[in-house]
Amino acid sequence: MEAVVSLAKRRGFIFPGSEIYGGLSGTWDYGPLGLALKNNIKKLWWKMFVEEQEAIYGLDAAILMNPKVWEASGHASGFTDPLVECEKCQHRFREDQLEDKKKCPDCGGKLGEAKQFNMMFETKVGVGEGAINSYLRPETAQGIFANFKNIIDCFHPRLPFGIAQIGKAFRNEIAPRDFIFRQREFEQMELEYFVPEGEWEKHFEKWRNLMKDFAEAVGIDGVYENDKEDLAHYSKKTIDFEFEYPFGRNELWGLAYRTDFDLRAHSVSSGADLSYMDEEASEKIVPHVIEPSLGVDRTVLAVLLSAYTEDELGGEKRVYLKLPQTIAPIRAAVFPLLKNKEELVKKAREVFESLKTDFPNIVWDDNGNIGKRYRRQDEIGTPSCITIDFDTLEDDTVTVRDRDTGEQRRVAIADLKATL
Repeated sequence: MEAVVSLAKRRGFIFPGSEIYGGLSGTWDYGPLGLALKNNIKKLWWKMFVEEQEAIYGLDAAILMNPKVWEASGHASGFTDPLVECEKCQHRFREDQLEDKKKCPDCGGKLGEAKQFNMMFETKVGVGEGAINSYLRPETAQGIFANFKNIIDCFHPRLPFGIAQIGKAFRNEIAPRDFIFRQREFEQMELEYFVPEGEWEKHFEKWRNLMKDFAEAVGIDGVYENDKEDLAHYSKKTIDFEFEYPFGRNELWGLAYRTDFDLRAHSVSSGADLSYMDEEASEKIVPHVIEPSLGVDRTVLAVLLSAYTEDELGGEKRVYLKLPQTIAPIRAAVFPLLKNKEELVKKAREVFESLKTDFPNIVWDDNGNIGKRYRRQDEIGTPSCITIDFDTLEDDTVTVRDRDTGEQRRVAIADLKATL
């Protein structure tokens, strides 16, 4: 973990939040390469879970919602973790994450009795006496349920259909830890798939298999399925997709059968009719819901840990990120062999500019000698490096080097786009 955290900061993937002021626990900032990696992961998720599926509708719901949403969903009263405090050093911990429930892991002092702590961030909406208490949403799902009727009225979809969204969520974690694994501000890729009650099992299996395909597509090694016994109040069946982190096996994603809990709860609380007209049966029903929920940040962490590789190349030790080409922040780097040879630089710029139109995430690099450039691009996961040398001036071919093997081959400039 230390090696990945160090690389992430040194190479511009992830920085500690508010670092110049000493940081803020549970917050992290994505640098240029981390943002590119995260965006590529989100684009791939949207492609696989929305664009390649039938009848999935996109949504971007507001972070702030009417507080009655969280009362109906059960979050206002039940979204809690057990909090314990050390009587000696006053440090606080989540009781369910401690091996010894009586002794402080920091100073050895006695831990007090557990108290339930609501993790939602409370805020004020409005001005002065007219302000109301609301919350920063702890999940994106409720924005989807609150817009169920809008989607029905606008698009008249037939069951089964889904509503998908990628967005921020906030939880006032008692003990944020393990880099970006547990944060107070994070991002979710979530889909609520509405189905007839009698068909939930086959649709559950469909999304289960797609989540496994997604893990393979982003290069995550070793995803384990765990049928949860301790279920949330809304769930009848939940599978945790777990990953072997350096700190132990823990949750990566979740797949839940939420039944019709949410739609019924919001229908009762709001008075709105959140039923669906089944034309074949000529009756109104309340659909049941399958929810694939994937955390963006935990996905980034699992991707980085899976991709981090140490080996020897040419008798020298090196570190590289074995990122799939589809999500690598940089698709390829273009080098002039020597940056002080005008004819090489001019030709390399021509190659770079011709590729940049088709590959926006291609970069120019002439900093340092060729060996240092290769090592730098390896460490940030660039799949291919393209070098323009003196032979290029004679025959319009370039050297293309593969990140994983270090092998180099000559490729005609005219064939570069197809090669990449």
